[in-house]
Amino acid sequence: MALTPTENTAVSATTETDVTTPSVPAPVISPDSPGIAPSEHPLEAPRLTPITPQPGKALYRQLLPGIMQVPADLLLAASRKSSLWPMTFGLACCAIEMIATYMAHYDLDRFGSVPWPSPRQSDVMIVAGTVTKKMAPAVRRLYEQMPNPKWVISMGACATNGGPYTRYDRVLQGVDKVVPVDVYVPGCPPRPEALLDSFLVLQEQIMEDRKAAGK
Repeated sequence: MALTPTENTAVSATTETDVTTPSVPAPVISPDSPGIAPSEHPLEAPRLTPITPQPGKALYRQLLPGIMQVPADLLLAASRKSSLWPMTFGLACCAIEMIATYMAHYDLDRFGSVPWPSPRQSDVMIVAGTVTKKMAPAVRRLYEQMPNPKWVISMGACATNGGPYTRYDRVLQGVDKVVPVDVYVPGCPPRPEALLDSFLVLQEQIMEDRKAAGK
Protein backbone atom coordinates (compact mmCIF):
# COMPACT_ATOMS: atom_id res chain seq x y z
CA MET A 1 0.00 0.00 0.00
CA ALA A 2 1.51 3.29 -1.06
CA LEU A 3 1.45 6.35 1.18
CA THR A 4 1.09 9.92 0.15
CA PRO A 5 3.79 12.41 1.16
CA THR A 6 1.45 13.84 3.81
CA GLU A 7 0.76 10.46 5.37
CA ASN A 8 4.45 9.50 5.25
CA THR A 9 5.41 12.68 7.08
CA ALA A 10 2.82 12.00 9.75
CA VAL A 11 4.12 8.49 10.32
CA SER A 12 7.70 9.70 10.60
CA ALA A 13 6.76 12.39 13.08
CA THR A 14 4.87 9.87 15.18
CA THR A 15 7.82 7.45 15.18
CA GLU A 16 10.31 10.12 16.18
CA THR A 17 8.03 11.23 18.99
CA ASP A 18 7.74 7.67 20.32
CA VAL A 19 11.45 6.85 20.40
CA THR A 20 12.79 10.22 21.49
CA THR A 21 13.37 10.55 25.26
CA PRO A 22 13.70 14.04 26.67
CA SER A 23 17.05 14.59 28.39
CA VAL A 24 16.94 15.39 32.09
CA PRO A 25 19.84 17.46 33.43
CA ALA A 26 21.82 15.81 36.23
CA PRO A 27 21.43 17.40 39.64
CA VAL A 28 24.26 19.69 40.59
CA ILE A 29 25.46 19.53 44.18
CA SER A 30 26.86 22.78 45.42
CA PRO A 31 29.08 23.17 48.47
CA ASP A 32 26.67 25.85 49.57
CA SER A 33 23.71 23.46 49.64
CA PRO A 34 21.79 23.64 52.89
CA GLY A 35 22.36 20.83 55.39
CA ILE A 36 25.83 19.89 54.10
CA ALA A 37 28.84 21.13 55.98
CA PRO A 38 31.98 21.86 53.95
CA SER A 39 33.89 19.04 55.67
CA GLU A 40 31.06 16.55 55.04
CA HIS A 41 30.58 17.34 51.39
CA PRO A 42 30.45 14.09 49.31
CA LEU A 43 32.77 15.50 46.64
CA GLU A 44 35.39 16.71 49.08
CA ALA A 45 38.36 14.53 49.94
CA PRO A 46 38.46 13.31 53.57
CA ARG A 47 40.76 15.24 55.80
CA LEU A 48 43.72 13.30 57.21
CA THR A 49 44.70 13.74 60.81
CA PRO A 50 48.47 13.84 61.29
CA ILE A 51 49.89 11.09 63.52
CA THR A 52 52.59 11.87 66.03
CA PRO A 53 54.98 8.89 66.28
CA GLN A 54 55.10 7.40 69.75
CA PRO A 55 58.47 6.22 71.03
CA GLY A 56 58.77 2.52 71.79
CA LYS A 57 55.97 1.48 69.43
CA ALA A 58 56.34 0.29 65.85
CA LEU A 59 55.23 2.82 63.27
CA TYR A 60 53.13 0.31 61.29
CA ARG A 61 51.15 -0.47 64.46
CA GLN A 62 50.38 3.21 64.82
CA LEU A 63 49.37 3.63 61.18
CA LEU A 64 47.44 0.34 60.92
CA PRO A 65 46.24 -0.55 64.41
CA GLY A 66 43.68 -3.10 63.18
CA ILE A 67 46.06 -5.15 61.01
CA MET A 68 47.30 -8.47 62.41
CA GLN A 69 50.87 -9.38 61.53
CA VAL A 70 51.56 -13.06 60.79
CA PRO A 71 55.02 -14.54 60.08
CA ALA A 72 55.41 -15.85 56.55
CA ASP A 73 56.53 -19.31 57.69
CA LEU A 74 53.41 -19.66 59.86
CA LEU A 75 51.21 -18.71 56.93
CA LEU A 76 52.93 -21.25 54.68
CA ALA A 77 52.68 -24.02 57.28
CA ALA A 78 48.99 -23.34 57.85
CA SER A 79 48.37 -23.39 54.11
CA ARG A 80 50.24 -26.66 53.66
CA LYS A 81 48.52 -28.48 56.48
CA SER A 82 45.12 -27.39 55.15
CA SER A 83 45.76 -28.59 51.59
CA LEU A 84 47.29 -32.07 51.80
CA TRP A 85 46.82 -33.82 48.45
CA PRO A 86 47.43 -37.58 48.67
CA MET A 87 48.43 -39.60 45.64
CA THR A 88 45.96 -42.33 44.71
CA PHE A 89 47.61 -45.71 44.38
CA GLY A 90 47.31 -48.93 46.36
CA LEU A 91 49.49 -52.00 46.71
CA ALA A 92 47.30 -54.52 48.56
CA CYS A 93 44.18 -54.96 50.68
CA CYS A 94 44.81 -51.81 52.79
CA ALA A 95 44.01 -49.79 49.68
CA ILE A 96 40.34 -50.84 50.01
CA GLU A 97 40.11 -49.00 53.33
CA MET A 98 41.99 -46.05 51.83
CA ILE A 99 39.47 -45.85 48.98
CA ALA A 100 36.62 -45.98 51.51
CA THR A 101 38.17 -43.00 53.29
CA TYR A 102 37.95 -40.99 50.08
CA MET A 103 34.20 -41.60 49.80
CA ALA A 104 31.47 -39.20 50.92
CA HIS A 105 30.74 -41.04 54.18
CA TYR A 106 34.04 -39.91 55.72
CA ASP A 107 34.39 -36.69 53.69
CA LEU A 108 38.15 -36.32 53.53
CA ASP A 109 37.67 -33.02 51.68
CA ARG A 110 36.70 -31.26 54.92
CA PHE A 111 40.37 -31.45 55.92
CA GLY A 112 41.44 -29.88 52.63
CA SER A 113 42.72 -33.24 51.32
CA VAL A 114 41.96 -33.95 47.68
CA PRO A 115 43.21 -37.19 46.05
CA TRP A 116 45.31 -36.72 42.91
CA PRO A 117 46.31 -39.39 40.39
CA SER A 118 49.65 -37.77 39.53
CA PRO A 119 52.75 -37.46 41.72
CA ARG A 120 53.51 -34.05 40.18
CA GLN A 121 50.52 -32.48 41.94
CA SER A 122 50.62 -34.57 45.15
CA ASP A 123 52.44 -33.91 48.39
CA VAL A 124 51.35 -36.96 50.44
CA MET A 125 52.13 -40.58 49.62
CA ILE A 126 49.99 -43.22 51.33
CA VAL A 127 51.70 -46.59 51.10
CA ALA A 128 48.73 -48.92 51.60
CA GLY A 129 49.64 -52.58 51.45
CA THR A 130 52.51 -54.99 51.04
CA VAL A 131 55.66 -53.61 49.44
CA THR A 132 57.56 -56.29 47.58
CA LYS A 133 61.18 -55.89 46.60
CA LYS A 134 60.09 -55.75 42.97
CA MET A 135 57.69 -52.88 43.72
CA ALA A 136 60.12 -50.93 45.97
CA PRO A 137 61.97 -49.16 43.08
CA ALA A 138 58.63 -47.96 41.65
CA VAL A 139 57.59 -46.58 45.04
CA ARG A 140 60.91 -44.78 45.33
CA ARG A 141 60.54 -43.37 41.81
CA LEU A 142 57.07 -42.02 42.59
CA TYR A 143 58.41 -40.42 45.76
CA GLU A 144 61.19 -38.68 43.84
CA GLN A 145 58.67 -37.31 41.32
CA MET A 146 56.66 -35.56 44.05
CA PRO A 147 57.49 -31.88 44.66
CA ASN A 148 58.83 -30.64 47.99
CA PRO A 149 57.65 -30.47 50.69
CA LYS A 150 56.22 -34.00 50.76
CA TRP A 151 55.20 -36.51 53.39
CA VAL A 152 54.68 -40.28 53.57
CA ILE A 153 52.03 -42.22 55.52
CA SER A 154 52.68 -45.92 56.07
CA MET A 155 49.24 -47.55 56.24
CA GLY A 156 48.93 -51.00 57.74
CA ALA A 157 51.21 -53.62 59.22
CA CYS A 158 52.54 -54.80 55.86
CA ALA A 159 53.81 -51.38 54.84
CA THR A 160 55.21 -50.72 58.32
CA ASN A 161 57.17 -53.91 59.05
CA GLY A 162 56.10 -56.62 56.62
CA GLY A 163 53.08 -57.73 58.65
CA PRO A 164 52.38 -61.45 58.27
CA TYR A 165 55.10 -61.66 55.63
CA THR A 166 58.04 -61.09 57.95
CA ARG A 167 59.64 -64.37 56.90
CA TYR A 168 59.17 -63.82 53.17
CA ASP A 169 62.41 -62.84 51.49
CA ARG A 170 60.61 -61.15 48.58
CA VAL A 171 58.66 -58.75 50.83
CA LEU A 172 60.26 -55.52 52.03
CA GLN A 173 60.25 -55.39 55.82
CA GLY A 174 59.06 -51.82 56.07
CA VAL A 175 58.64 -49.14 53.42
CA ASP A 176 60.87 -46.83 55.46
CA LYS A 177 63.80 -48.69 53.96
CA VAL A 178 63.19 -46.95 50.61
CA VAL A 179 61.34 -43.71 51.51
CA PRO A 180 61.24 -41.67 54.75
CA VAL A 181 57.98 -42.20 56.67
CA ASP A 182 56.33 -39.43 58.70
CA VAL A 183 53.27 -41.21 60.15
CA TYR A 184 52.65 -44.91 60.81
CA VAL A 185 49.08 -46.25 60.87
CA PRO A 186 48.79 -49.62 62.67
CA GLY A 187 46.23 -52.24 61.75
CA CYS A 188 45.61 -55.12 59.37
CA PRO A 189 43.95 -53.39 57.69
CA PRO A 190 43.42 -50.07 59.50
CA ARG A 191 39.94 -48.62 59.58
CA PRO A 192 39.21 -45.39 57.66
CA GLU A 193 38.98 -43.58 61.02
CA ALA A 194 42.61 -44.50 61.67
CA LEU A 195 43.68 -43.03 58.33
CA LEU A 196 41.72 -39.86 59.09
CA ASP A 197 43.55 -39.63 62.40
CA SER A 198 46.88 -39.94 60.58
CA PHE A 199 46.02 -36.82 58.56
CA LEU A 200 45.34 -34.92 61.78
CA VAL A 201 48.65 -36.13 63.21
CA LEU A 202 50.42 -35.06 60.02
CA GLN A 203 48.85 -31.61 60.23
CA GLU A 204 50.13 -31.20 63.79
CA GLN A 205 53.56 -32.43 62.72
CA ILE A 206 53.72 -29.82 59.94
CA MET A 207 53.04 -27.05 62.46
CA GLU A 208 55.57 -28.51 64.91
CA ASP A 209 58.23 -28.69 62.21
CA ARG A 210 57.59 -25.02 61.48
CA LYS A 211 58.16 -24.14 65.15
CA ALA A 212 61.34 -26.22 65.28
CA ALA A 213 62.67 -24.55 62.14
CA GLY A 214 61.99 -21.12 63.62
CA LYS A 215 64.12 -21.72 66.70
